[in-house]
Amino acid sequence: MKYSHLFEKGKIGSLELKNRVVMPAMGTSLAGPNGEVTDHQIAYYEERAKGGTGLIIVEYTSIDYDYGKSTFNQLRIDEERFVPGVHRLATAVQKYGAKVFVQLQHSGRETTSMVLGDGRQIIAPSSVTCTAIGEEPREMTNAEVKQTINKFVMGAYRCKRAGADGVELHGAHGYLINQFLSPNTNLRTDEYGGSFENRMRFVEEIVVGIKNMCGKDFPVSIRLSVDEFEEGGTTIELSKQIAQYLEKIGADAIHASCGNYNSMDKMIESMMFEQGWRVYLAQAVKEAVTIPVITVGVIREPEFADKILADGKADFIAMGRPHIADPEWAKKAQEGRDKEIRKCICCLHCTRGVTAHISCSINIRAGRELEFRELKKIEEKRKVAIVGGGPGGMEAARVLTLKGYDVTIFEKDTTLGGQLNLVTAPIAKEKMNWIIDYHTNEMERLNVDVLLNTEASIEKIKEIDPYAVFLATGAKPIIPDVEGNNLPLVCDYEDVLLERNDFTDKKVVVVGSGMVCYSVASQLSAKAADVTLVEVPTETGSKVSAPTRLMLINRLKKANVEVIEGQHVIKISPNSIIIENEYNQQRDIVLDHVVFSMGTQSFNPLEESYRKHFNNVFVIGDAINPGSITNAIKDGFEKAYVLESLIIKKESAKELVEII
Repeated sequence: MKYSHLFEKGKIGSLELKNRVVMPAMGTSLAGPNGEVTDHQIAYYEERAKGGTGLIIVEYTSIDYDYGKSTFNQLRIDEERFVPGVHRLATAVQKYGAKVFVQLQHSGRETTSMVLGDGRQIIAPSSVTCTAIGEEPREMTNAEVKQTINKFVMGAYRCKRAGADGVELHGAHGYLINQFLSPNTNLRTDEYGGSFENRMRFVEEIVVGIKNMCGKDFPVSIRLSVDEFEEGGTTIELSKQIAQYLEKIGADAIHASCGNYNSMDKMIESMMFEQGWRVYLAQAVKEAVTIPVITVGVIREPEFADKILADGKADFIAMGRPHIADPEWAKKAQEGRDKEIRKCICCLHCTRGVTAHISCSINIRAGRELEFRELKKIEEKRKVAIVGGGPGGMEAARVLTLKGYDVTIFEKDTTLGGQLNLVTAPIAKEKMNWIIDYHTNEMERLNVDVLLNTEASIEKIKEIDPYAVFLATGAKPIIPDVEGNNLPLVCDYEDVLLERNDFTDKKVVVVGSGMVCYSVASQLSAKAADVTLVEVPTETGSKVSAPTRLMLINRLKKANVEVIEGQHVIKISPNSIIIENEYNQQRDIVLDHVVFSMGTQSFNPLEESYRKHFNNVFVIGDAINPGSITNAIKDGFEKAYVLESLIIKKESAKELVEII
């Protein structure tokens, strides 16, 4: 076996797991409106179990829906009526040989009164406000603390009765157990606060209670924020003490995470974090305890994961978003099909869409498994032409080929990937290359006919006599409609990233916002003599999370880039740019070049002429809806999936017109 450490059996307590791959708990919002398990939820987890994962930890599950829930549609186990649903979910997963833990959670101060409803004030060990939430919590009474301990214990007991193999206590990310453990949030003066032992009492009574109720052989793992990355919060040294104490009272495993809502950028990382950056946290805990330690955090490649285990830094590898992006991650790795793994690129799309339900920018089926059960094979071989080899075009080609179509891609450039090739920041580029490499490999594996350096003329398309034509011609940079936008000093981000112009020792003003914009400014800072970023709101900029934006802006400032916020461009002259703020105050900046990086607009020059020559023409991706890899891949997947229905609908409409 290629990855012998990753796919050897392991144990948590007395429970044997078939491998060391763990899918950690992640909220899906696939539960019903009252917190019940749904068919969509079962299908989502079943797909990951079928994909070879050894242990699946079901998403954070509320043990106190009145005061502890974190989101609407959060899974519940606070009443007996939820046991049958959890049983259905557990058995659906277990039939593939995977084991199931349910994560028990109470949000404490990290929720809002709006989520709780009925005018309830949020609660916490002490009345310490979470900055990210901004609501002052009410300190729990001693009686409420004891009641909540019992709710955790009864939640675990219900999980055992439902057939779960174990439970995980969510003691990380700033939730209630974490709040009791942290000196920053636990200022109590009763037996549940003050000394280290008193701060441990809350979780201790939960663990001991579960073991008494469910039996010593019923596994209990605990997720910890080994470092909260917040002044006064948990640190590595404190967490080593906590882990040792937890082992002593009967905990069966430690799941080493980090951060809280005030340090969200560490808790759910953007693409600016290196692979495996927080393994050191698990390693520190492993050195302090003998029970198994689970590590997590931007672990994407099987070889990388296997080496963590080989080096003795952890006992199990948890991968959250990789299981959203590719539910067959484990199976593909075990079979040596590394190139077929669709690696998570850390774009954070899954975190932005969770208020609806879990979704993924590169795996459109995530959370929609019942909607896209299987690819229906066509009966007769038909040809499809795709113009453009970006992510949307390649995803359409992948799906169509799996359905039995004979697909040809026409790409005018020398490589596949489209706009993804323009990312230059090293860490982010590595992740963009993952999705380019995945799709490129799929084109080779599926024998898609890829014609590079080939303009898609009508004559060339006619040669293959296509059943349908997909136009995935992408997008082009936006140049705003301001006076002077056609002057020679005006450039776009492609001029920088593709090195079309020489900016050495020049004064350059970059206008825009978003990942590409910050990358452009960073690249210029190494060449130009003077770089200024005039940050203006853009659609692409709105997709960058606040923590990621702050990190990138700080990096630019350290590289001596002047950052000017809250402006818009008034006019460009032959040697300067005039900008204006919200108070109508203008500023004239002398420059050699202005570079616009304000996102993209659709580039669709072929549709009109193609419709005159071909019956079934479909525009997809940036060519119709520019701005993100999500739109491109989603459009390519969906139109390819339902192609036959689209054509039938179109032909039916045509017949109706003829009848009329």
